[in-house]
Amino acid sequence: MTRALTSGMPFRFGSLVPRPMDRTLQDGLIILEALAKSVQPRSVSDLAEQTELSESHVQSALDVFEHAGYLAREPVTGRCGLSLKLWGLGVGLFARLELKRKAQRHLSELALRTRETVHLSVLTGADVIYIDKIDSPEPLHASSDIGGKAPAHAVAIGKAILAFQSSHVVEEIGRHLLAFTPRTINSLDALQHELSAIRSQGYAVNLGEWRGTVYGLAAPIRRADGMIEAAVGISGPSTRLTPEMITLMAEQVVEAADEISRGLGYAGTGR
Repeated sequence: MTRALTSGMPFRFGSLVPRPMDRTLQDGLIILEALAKSVQPRSVSDLAEQTELSESHVQSALDVFEHAGYLAREPVTGRCGLSLKLWGLGVGLFARLELKRKAQRHLSELALRTRETVHLSVLTGADVIYIDKIDSPEPLHASSDIGGKAPAHAVAIGKAILAFQSSHVVEEIGRHLLAFTPRTINSLDALQHELSAIRSQGYAVNLGEWRGTVYGLAAPIRRADGMIEAAVGISGPSTRLTPEMITLMAEQVVEAADEISRGLGYAGTGR
């Protein structure tokens, strides 16, 4: 029987019954879609007629979008259109899809070589999100879900990315560290010290800092401009992915990260 250890993911509790969507949110999404499909800026009355919502509801939603920076109004007519902020979100999504596409072959090769669960993640705030993964074929293995989150400071794949973020980002995250096991980094000084070591050796390690029985190893992925927002890593049970085995597998993980970086257009050398 296959047993899966959670790796950087909350334990599963089964299917959840979806709650009805809040009506205000639903109306806002309807208006947002109407604006996205419009070639020209729209008036409140136009949008109300198209969406079959009252003008007061439309105006309230537009005010919220404008305050959040997602809306641009024509100064003379007051007609509305979407701003480039929403376009920026789309570009970010496209970049993640491109990262996933470029990384797939290297994830598969790393999974074959290590026989451990392989993850591809990006940093979002204080967390990492798993955007792709390949489960280990071993009966006992680390398990996670694509789209799931883990605290960046407590997993190798998160620390591999954090090590190359600005001091401001690290300090902000360092003010709100939670301890999940006795080994979790729980102070800014300790975090900064470990991130410095990661920059020197080129990879990050997690020895039971998120889930006590799950160890991990990860290396950063560079974009064409050299920026680091993603990482590739492996996770497995501490009984198999021992510190000695992590040292032996480090070169393979770093090599996979470097190959993905080159696939994204990074032409630099060294770390």
